[in-house]
Amino acid sequence: MKNIIYILFCVLVLVLFSNSVFADEKHEALKFFKKYITAANSYSPEIIQMYSPKAKIIRQVVKPDGELVDIETDTDTYIKQLKLGQKTAKLRNYKNTYTNITSSKVENGYKISSLRQPSGENYKLKSYMIIQKQPNGKWLIVEEMMQTKVQAFLKYAKN
Repeated sequence: MKNIIYILFCVLVLVLFSNSVFADEKHEALKFFKKYITAANSYSPEIIQMYSPKAKIIRQVVKPDGELVDIETDTDTYIKQLKLGQKTAKLRNYKNTYTNITSSKVENGYKISSLRQPSGENYKLKSYMIIQKQPNGKWLIVEEMMQTKVQAFLKYAKN
């Protein structure tokens, strides 16, 4: 009888401990996302360090008829585009506002989903990023999807 009670106690401790670890990581993931928003909206070069070198970047173009077209690119190409875009965005004081932010555990990290509202617009677009804690404790974006109404991205679509 003592062995059964001891085993149940150990299982209970493991369950409570694992829930605490996941809660802490979920909090860290959301904190990372808020740091991302600040870096993006202040045009900080720090944002470049937030991406994994092999991140999957998806821009989902919302066509005027509502059709969605996914455009995938590699991290290096995206970073080059980001640097160019930051220059004109800064001149226009362009910022994104994020609402409906949720976080969920996924196989390879945490998925942070939200609605993104570009400055000066009255619509909101879907976005998500999957972030992963690295062995050194640093969080990195390993996948990102943002919807956009910018039709110019369609020229990068693979037919």
